[in-house]
Amino acid sequence: MITLDINGKTHELDIADDMPLLYALRNQVGLNGAKYGCGLGQCGACTVLVNDKPVFSCLTPCGALAGKSVRTVESLGSVDQPGPLQKAFIDEQAAQCGYCIAGMIVRAQALLEANPHPDDETIRRHMAPNLCRCGTHVRIFAAIKSVVAQGGKV
Repeated sequence: MITLDINGKTHELDIADDMPLLYALRNQVGLNGAKYGCGLGQCGACTVLVNDKPVFSCLTPCGALAGKSVRTVESLGSVDQPGPLQKAFIDEQAAQCGYCIAGMIVRAQALLEANPHPDDETIRRHMAPNLCRCGTHVRIFAAIKSVVAQGGKV
């Protein structure tokens, strides 16, 4: 049994210590925001926050998460009440296929929680580990900048 704190709720899961967090989130807990992209930590589609830091959930074994807090895109807002970054991504039409967007939003959330007023280079550097195959990086950047322009409150 592994106990995971996910989005503020405790989950007791009968899983192996080496199960990637991504599989536990999707298959055990029913949170499908984080996506399986490459399985190698090279695309960022599976990005979640662990103790407020972005991590690739496809590479993170559940056994390494004892006493740590996991947050997924589902914790940042809902369809009816999107969070500031989610709303900005919608307003800027930052999604084309949408596959990378949850990971992008989660990574941006980590940045703005740590630094509500990053400069352009800081945003680019922070977002670099996450890839968008559709090429909407310009709109993703614009969405993040629009939240920064509104005070960076996420």
